[in-house]
Amino acid sequence: MQAMPSLPITILFAAALLGGLLVKFWLATRQMRHVAAHRGAVPAAFAATVSLAAHQRAADYTLAKGRLGLLSTAFGTAVVLGWTLLGGLDLLNTWLLATVQPAWGNMGYQLALLVGFTLVSTLLDLPFELYSTFRLEQRFGFNRTTPKLFIADLLKNTLVGALIGLPLAALVLWIMGATGGLWWLWAWGAWVGFNLLIMVVYPTLIAPIFNKFEPLADEGLKARVQALMQRCGFAAKGLFVMDGSRRSAHGNAYFTGLGAAKRVVFYDTLLAKLNPGEVEAVLAHELGHFKHRHITQRIVMVFGISLAALALLGWLAQQPGFYTGLGVLPNIGPNAGAPNDALALLLFMLALPVFSFFVSPLAAQLSRQHEFQADAYACAQASGADLASALLKLHEDNAATLTPDPVYVRFYYSHPPASERLAALALRSA
Repeated sequence: MQAMPSLPITILFAAALLGGLLVKFWLATRQMRHVAAHRGAVPAAFAATVSLAAHQRAADYTLAKGRLGLLSTAFGTAVVLGWTLLGGLDLLNTWLLATVQPAWGNMGYQLALLVGFTLVSTLLDLPFELYSTFRLEQRFGFNRTTPKLFIADLLKNTLVGALIGLPLAALVLWIMGATGGLWWLWAWGAWVGFNLLIMVVYPTLIAPIFNKFEPLADEGLKARVQALMQRCGFAAKGLFVMDGSRRSAHGNAYFTGLGAAKRVVFYDTLLAKLNPGEVEAVLAHELGHFKHRHITQRIVMVFGISLAALALLGWLAQQPGFYTGLGVLPNIGPNAGAPNDALALLLFMLALPVFSFFVSPLAAQLSRQHEFQADAYACAQASGADLASALLKLHEDNAATLTPDPVYVRFYYSHPPASERLAALALRSA
């Protein structure tokens, strides 16, 4: 098979990176202009239920996030460019080959490359995370994370990531080097097995490291929720309340786990904001996702896409032009004894989002369709009026704008905007 030339890869990657940046900026500025233009008046459909002050707070929050997003997007693009075409990853790789590989061997060198890349990337992202948490979220009254808790979370994430990520990375790297041309198929099997295992153990072993989970104590609400789950044919291992208020004022509810390990988890902030009927309606919406097998469909879709991606990586990893076209010299010549596997993984991780960004609206559209289906199921199993009331409360409490730009919505929103969801709920409740 003919080797892949490097120059077309460089041109294609640079064009996609620049094109993506321009599209992101265009969408973000559209959103900000649209929200700012409608800041002065509550939309007619919400005039009776949303105050002007709440509407303007949501607009200001959206605009503040948009401004930070523009800066973060530009910086993120520069970082990707720095790692690739400007030689950052090549520099890190060359240094580790000279310092680590002679002492720790090939596996030690490859793991050091993955760890070094992760640490540098985390440090580069840290200022934006700090600003978002302690300035932006604080300004609008959402942040409840203390500096001590932030540092503790950072350390816990690092430790858990190392304990889980390093053995998985070592296994994948070993598979890449030991199983021949179809390594990507074996690696995919290991990745699928790992993800299924995490789904089982996450609720009981990992999540409690970061949050406290208490059994739902409200007997009236518990009885109502259990009756709903019985009507829907859904079994869970328990109903739990999570101390989400330790970090944020935002509310949520979710299912976690797999098979017999499934749990229903409510944020304490959610229970503080909604009445029992509204909680039941929100839970019925989540049950709708299970009833329509949305979760299973998404898992299968992710596994299928990951198989295709690994197969593509299996081919690209054999092409010298893949490395040189993205600014990295493969380990040939004096470094011929060092494998390219970790390099290939990192380059693929950097390049794939640059190209997949352009098809992300398809996933967003599918997700919005699933949300409408789950809303319809909730109306059949609980009160549509309660669901509409809950959505309004959550939109107001989370300062979600009621006037997003339609093009921005179609590109990014995984949930339909409030106006569309409430209109659909009104039709079903009529």
